[in-house]
Amino acid sequence: MTQELATAAVAQVPARPTTGWWRGAVIYQVYVRSFADGDGDGIGDLAGIRARLPHLRELGADAVWLTPFYLSPQADGGYDVADYRTVDPLFGSLSDADDLVREAHRLGLRVIVDVVPNHTSDQHPWFRAALAGGPERERYHFRPGKGADGGLPPNDWESVFGGPAWTRVPDGDWYLHLFAPEQPDLDWEHPAVRAEFDSVLRFWLDLGVDGFRIDVAHGMVKAAGLPDIGASEQAKLIGNQVLPFFDQDGVHEIHRAWRALLDGYEGERIAVAEAWAPSPERLALYVRPDELHQAFNFQFLTCDWDAEQMRATVDASLAATGAVGAPTTWVLSNHDVVRHVTRYGGGDQGLRRARAAALFTLALPGSAYLYQGEELGLPEVTELPDEVRQDPAFHRASGQDGYRDGCRVPIPWTADGPSYGFGDGGSWLPQPTSWRGLSVAAQSGDPHSTLELYRSALALRRELPGLGDGTMVWLPAPRGVLAFTRPGFVCTVNTLDQPVQLPLQGRPLLTSAAVEFGAEHALLPAESAVWWAI
Repeated sequence: MTQELATAAVAQVPARPTTGWWRGAVIYQVYVRSFADGDGDGIGDLAGIRARLPHLRELGADAVWLTPFYLSPQADGGYDVADYRTVDPLFGSLSDADDLVREAHRLGLRVIVDVVPNHTSDQHPWFRAALAGGPERERYHFRPGKGADGGLPPNDWESVFGGPAWTRVPDGDWYLHLFAPEQPDLDWEHPAVRAEFDSVLRFWLDLGVDGFRIDVAHGMVKAAGLPDIGASEQAKLIGNQVLPFFDQDGVHEIHRAWRALLDGYEGERIAVAEAWAPSPERLALYVRPDELHQAFNFQFLTCDWDAEQMRATVDASLAATGAVGAPTTWVLSNHDVVRHVTRYGGGDQGLRRARAAALFTLALPGSAYLYQGEELGLPEVTELPDEVRQDPAFHRASGQDGYRDGCRVPIPWTADGPSYGFGDGGSWLPQPTSWRGLSVAAQSGDPHSTLELYRSALALRRELPGLGDGTMVWLPAPRGVLAFTRPGFVCTVNTLDQPVQLPLQGRPLLTSAAVEFGAEHALLPAESAVWWAI
């Protein structure tokens, strides 16, 4: 008997607990420019997001994380902030932000917003005053250059986006920018910087947000003296070793202060670190009991489709966070990396692996982050004309790959219209015509679709008390197969490119592909996963 099983009882699923809700939460990332356009200008906005929040409720998410929507020249997709307390007119108004938070709460969704503390925009009032020679210059990293005329950068640091991490100003000094020149780094040794961000956090907490995703949480503190690194292609070293501009021990004092601030608010507000650390043990330092609540698990995100590597990464992640009493996070894609359907091989194979990876990820203990469109099985858009690309790294050399636009193409909601339901005015990046069949409307109600697989998995995750935060135990399995148990539950994953016969593990609940169930055995297709109740 061949079956592909699904469960869809979203409307009746129990709510998450209010205490420690984040420990096993499913948090959905919205890239604001590309989720939904409410005013027809071709760019996503807060009104569009608000109108589409029921999709997240039906999907089964616990919270939504919004990328920056603050006033910005948009040199780096909003991660260059000119005013942290207002909404860029491109995305709406402060009233729209308030309405979105209230509507999300009405639907039972929590709201997490980005905060960008490592750098500001070069149009921020502080930096403009700094360029004019004001005392605000001390709030950034300005240094004299090297060489007889100061014509060389102060050190050999490179921008993550490529090229030197320093730009010279007309008076001869240089300023540090670990990303684009339009994103000058703040000096967190200055008390005014710390006081300003305490105020910014309180502003949004008072508006009602439930927490923050901290951009470049590993980057605010630089090594004393700003020493040379002595190596080129430094972007490739991020996440592999401690660098003088990333993962310095001093960042933890800042995060402890922010945790105390968050704990002063009702409703269990949280902070999530975007922290690239060279090891799971270094990453765990960010989530000690008096620091942040979660940190993104980039080791898992970058893990290959290989059973031994996947198991080793899971073990290392759980051991590191477990040692400090924190939950582990699991993430397959985000707005900065190639979508995992494509990373896993693309085409039918990439989709098979992505569907199996979704069941694997959602069965692990801890919190899961979903990137918009992964529930639709969207691949990376690799064919974009150069003239439409907006990733600043695309125009520089030796930094990030410069192709982040491919994962930021607006997502499809319907099978027709000028932008497949994204908005009435087209979309700021062109969408492939093949996406009409991957739209929310096209996949809704189709029991074989990736969208219904995600809806079923998230519904079961709420219904089964053993899922979410907790423990797991690996089970014996043939080479290339992953199998583990949680209370009342088993997950099996066949990572091989050929079918595998396994003994029945219990009552089948959900499969990522059509599985043949016999009296005593099941034949798992290539690159597939099964959830079992025991």
